[in-house]
Amino acid sequence: MLGERLIMANPTLRFVTGDIGYGSTGDARLRAARPPRSGMSLLGPIFDLVRAIKQRLDVMRLKYRWEWLRRRGMHIGQGVNLPASTAIDASHCFLISIGDWCGLGEECMLLAHDGQTDEFLDATRIGRVVIHPHSHLGARTIVLAGVEIGPRTLVGAGSVVTQSLPADSVCAGSPARVLMSLDEYLTKHREAVSRLTQFPYLSYDIRSLTAERKAELVAAIARTDAYMVGGYSAMLRGEGGIITTRFDRRAFQRLDGPAKE
Repeated sequence: MLGERLIMANPTLRFVTGDIGYGSTGDARLRAARPPRSGMSLLGPIFDLVRAIKQRLDVMRLKYRWEWLRRRGMHIGQGVNLPASTAIDASHCFLISIGDWCGLGEECMLLAHDGQTDEFLDATRIGRVVIHPHSHLGARTIVLAGVEIGPRTLVGAGSVVTQSLPADSVCAGSPARVLMSLDEYLTKHREAVSRLTQFPYLSYDIRSLTAERKAELVAAIARTDAYMVGGYSAMLRGEGGIITTRFDRRAFQRLDGPAKE
């Protein structure tokens, strides 16, 4: 490496970095005490700085995209988790509406037009896409033109939504269909949350996850599923890791009543 060659060629640098020392035993003593160098240890702080700058730029770019879509006529409500990886029909985004407190997983696709007939009929079908409040789409869900979802509807990851989905339902599949009511789904998970191991979000989120806590998580999940609790509440307090559109917490209501201060 270039850095190693420069150090070995310069006695002053060799002394500063611990490659030589005073007396016949200086070399061995300093080398024994000094941790081994690596290129990554020298570049680590630089990479950390670049990563931090990139994260800030990514957030700025995401928020700019939200405002750009709104200026073009798309409705995006408050408290919406709309990731940068979401593919949005930009030319027809004014036909798309996402209500308050909705969430989309990574790499979802929202389409407000269907051009497959264009070559044959010289006509393209267009239709509204309305995602009503408190609805959530799993990762890589595709929503086609002319569809309404919700309110309070959950759509499983990888689903293809070809027709409207009713309120208070849990749906999945290609094409997506109703699997159960939201009440049934939540009852099932409430029972599981009370029975299985719970990990507090603020202590076990990736940003504060120590090696010991990670090992604890892995050990618990090796036996059965577990739950991370308190993440959404942390987001409402501004302590969560999810970036959402601006919101007024006083306007938020859970299914079982208003959020507690």
